[in-house]
Amino acid sequence: MLKLSGVMPALVTPFDAEGKIDFAAFEKHLAMLRKAGVSGWVPCGSSGEYSLMSDAERDSVLEFVAGFAGPGETLIAGTNAPSTAGVIANTLRAKAMGYHAVLLAVPFYTKPTQAEIIRHFTAVVDATDMNIVLYSYPGKDGVEIEYEALDALADNPRIIGIKESSGVMQRAIGIATRYAGRLQLVSGSDDIAWDFMQWGADSWICGPANCMAAPVCEMDAAFRKGDHARAKEIMQALWPAMNVLESGKFVQKLKYGCELQGNPVGECRMPFGPLTDAEKAEFAAAMQVVVDWK
Repeated sequence: MLKLSGVMPALVTPFDAEGKIDFAAFEKHLAMLRKAGVSGWVPCGSSGEYSLMSDAERDSVLEFVAGFAGPGETLIAGTNAPSTAGVIANTLRAKAMGYHAVLLAVPFYTKPTQAEIIRHFTAVVDATDMNIVLYSYPGKDGVEIEYEALDALADNPRIIGIKESSGVMQRAIGIATRYAGRLQLVSGSDDIAWDFMQWGADSWICGPANCMAAPVCEMDAAFRKGDHARAKEIMQALWPAMNVLESGKFVQKLKYGCELQGNPVGECRMPFGPLTDAEKAEFAAAMQVVVDWK
């Protein structure tokens, strides 16, 4: 089984003033994240505005990130689509580009039953023979990947883990204990990432890493060295900014956070709207500890 570890940023997609993908800014962004110590790359997730891009644009992003990646860096592609056939097609293209795994939520808009979820993910594995990290985010998808589905999927050797983003700690604990040795628990609720680590999450697919890479990587490294107190101290320092992120306009704030770090990545595409001056001021104040991080 592919072992997931470390901080893997759920990458934003930089856009230029005309709304086109800005690959020069993208390369600078990836270089800064690598310097901070990330362990891999997760492009074309929700933080990357994948649903607002054409298939050709998504492929260009996946190809660019795969070309940038170095030895030992894990590549996980977001290949979501509204239909199972679309997910299979996207996944096969990512596999051909050299990706090690894909990150998949339930197909959006359809709100499938648990039986349909099982059928969907099994069909993707059967058609692609690709490693899959499940992504459970009921607040966004409208349906949770419940234990009924996880029980049926956990022993499939290609279903390697689950990014748990419900924000409910009991759910993370339940996954960690019920599927120990069968599914890897991946931290997906950023403001309680330290708690995930305590329950065995060895990896963190992290949107905030786009604009907080140095401290989140330091936190992960401290925990791995056994310095749980230092890791908790960093989590406490980051929590105000994490909390503001979770209050709304998540992707817009990620991109503004990059700008605050001297690493502009452009605006979001519509229908995402810009941050108000008040929202910028609130996030900038919470981000000051990150901007000043040494």
